Amino acid sequence: MGRNLQNGGQLRPVDLARRHGLSTQAVRNYEEAGILPAAARTPHGYRTYTSLHAAALAAFLALVPGHGHRTATSIMRAVNQGVPDEAFRLIDESHTQLLDDRRTLQAVERALGDLEPLAPPPEPGRASGPGGTFIGPLAKRLGIRPATLRKWERAGLVHPRRDPRTGYRLYDEDAVRDARLVHQLRRGGYLLEQIAPLIAQVRAAGGLEPLETALRDWHGRLSARGRAMLTGAAELEAYLRERVRGDEREALGGDR
Repeated sequence: MGRNLQNGGQLRPVDLARRHGLSTQAVRNYEEAGILPAAARTPHGYRTYTSLHAAALAAFLALVPGHGHRTATSIMRAVNQGVPDEAFRLIDESHTQLLDDRRTLQAVERALGDLEPLAPPPEPGRASGPGGTFIGPLAKRLGIRPATLRKWERAGLVHPRRDPRTGYRLYDEDAVRDARLVHQLRRGGYLLEQIAPLIAQVRAAGGLEPLETALRDWHGRLSARGRAMLTGAAELEAYLRERVRGDEREALGGDR
């Protein structure tokens, strides 16, 4: 059994693995991937790890929940290669993405809050088939041009069907809902390509009411990511300090 890290002892792969419920092969794979610094070898070729490797593994595992496996790997590689600024840039990008996701969520909530019940269209706008509104009356009710609705349709944001008697576009309740939501988001400055995944979220939830539950879950996931990033930052800082201490010990040893 390897000696305790607090005593400056060495660790075997199994010692590191047990601390985090990993396999020894996983620890070796992390080293080969550059997530851990290269390990020293015994005269018989066995890997030996130290407190530095323990701190690196703890940092990586703490970074994954907030940044994802790929970005966490890139962060650790950058640190181990001696380019911490690249690691900090990657961390900044993750925080930027989280902020963008929060803004998107806020935009959806604002758009939903601005959706007011629409009065039934006048009789000339009624479709001949069961339920629905033609493009002209809907555009008028939204205060936009029919060409705008057709553009949204081409972008996949609104899916009207065709009236079986006339062949005209017919907007049922779901299509009207999507058009209203797109309209609110466009007024908020969002581009069509940014709106598309939000409309998909509404459709996947089965409408606006079920989406409220999805939005609460979305809030929870964003909060969890934010806290995970804080935890990852703390562990990464601990690893960076351990690297500095290691460099200092090596420099002192070289002066003797």
